[in-house]
Amino acid sequence: MSILHDLPDSPCIGICSTLFDEVCTGCGRTAGEVSNWVFLSDEEKATVWERIVREGTAVRFTRPT
Repeated sequence: MSILHDLPDSPCIGICSTLFDEVCTGCGRTAGEVSNWVFLSDEEKATVWERIVREGTAVRFTRPT
């Protein structure tokens, strides 16, 4: 079962840093994951989501809600 139905279309929160960093500080995805997001399968997207949630270091997870 996919976890994607409970998540936004993309981890992006509009705080992008992939022009100068390998990993975006806003969402936690790599530059390759950001640029290829629309081409990833649901399984690949779920894997990325699981990793960035587990790491929990991106602004998406550290900013106050």
